Amino acid sequence: MPEFPPRREDTPTFPLPHIEHTPPSRISDHPEFHSLRRAQRRFGTRATLLSAGGFLLYVLLSSFVPAVMNQPLFGHLTIGLTLGLGQFVIMGVTAWCYVRHMRDRVDPLARGLRTRRHENDNRHARSATAPQSAGQPLQHGARGFRTW
Repeated sequence: MPEFPPRREDTPTFPLPHIEHTPPSRISDHPEFHSLRRAQRRFGTRATLLSAGGFLLYVLLSSFVPAVMNQPLFGHLTIGLTLGLGQFVIMGVTAWCYVRHMRDRVDPLARGLRTRRHENDNRHARSATAPQSAGQPLQHGARGFRTW
């Protein structure tokens, strides 16, 4: 039985078509990525404060001012029940605002970054691939297997 030298941990298990000697640029270093994260964070903070603040207000009113919460509005409908049902309205408005914010502000930035990243990857792949010899099989994708 032939003996093989031990495999180093940093060697790939498949043949690479090319090796880049420059460090890959990270998408997180791009200024548009920072504005994307800032837009998400800013909206997330406001939405969390609105939702959690409304719920906390309801709980505090129920705990410390039960006489006000038990005031009837119409028949058996009380202020407390109305504010409790209002929690569903607050969650619905928050979800609607989230979808609108993502569609209008975040998704265009993400699409732009994705497009720019794909163009960058395609440019690197075109410049790094060498013409294949006639004896080698056609490789699909960067790792040598078919991409779906």
